[in-house]
Amino acid sequence: MTTLNDTTIINTTRDWLDRAVIGLNLCPFAKAVQVKNQIRYVVSHATQTESLLEDLLQELRLLQDTAPEQLDTTLLIVPAMFADFYDFNDFFDVADAVTLEPEFDEQFQVASFHPQFQFEDTAPDDIENYTNRSPYPILHLLRENSISRAVEAYPDAEMIYGKNIETLRQLGLTGWRSLFGPERQLPTTD
Repeated sequence: MTTLNDTTIINTTRDWLDRAVIGLNLCPFAKAVQVKNQIRYVVSHATQTESLLEDLLQELRLLQDTAPEQLDTTLLIVPAMFADFYDFNDFFDVADAVTLEPEFDEQFQVASFHPQFQFEDTAPDDIENYTNRSPYPILHLLRENSISRAVEAYPDAEMIYGKNIETLRQLGLTGWRSLFGPERQLPTTD
């Protein structure tokens, strides 16, 4: 088994963000924070739930203590855990609950991405799952205020999910794979 270094993991994650999330406009809010260099990429070396929880708390506290103009959002990348999506999904519930702790006063929200992400009531290979497929398990830490501002600035924000599904259906699995070239294929279920 090859162990990747943090730089490779972060570069692969940035590439996915550039090509898929921003390139396909899956999140119309991502480009602005990326261009302003307000995204923090952090590789967690956790192999146990307790240590990942400590990393999560540390990153939430850093966001809380840093001005949004300096740091708006964090991608907490977890390459050494959660090969199984359902285990990751279980931890996501814990991560989501942490943001409700009084210490954070409902300032944050967590979004999840995983190489085998699967929405409820979909088959593993349904193309809409690829809206949340990433090279590694990722906890995306977001500020509630930033989400509110972005939604206010973007008319029809509730239509993003449907637009993303249509984009991916038009692209198809072959198109998805071509985004990354043969040297950087993201996992697929086939």
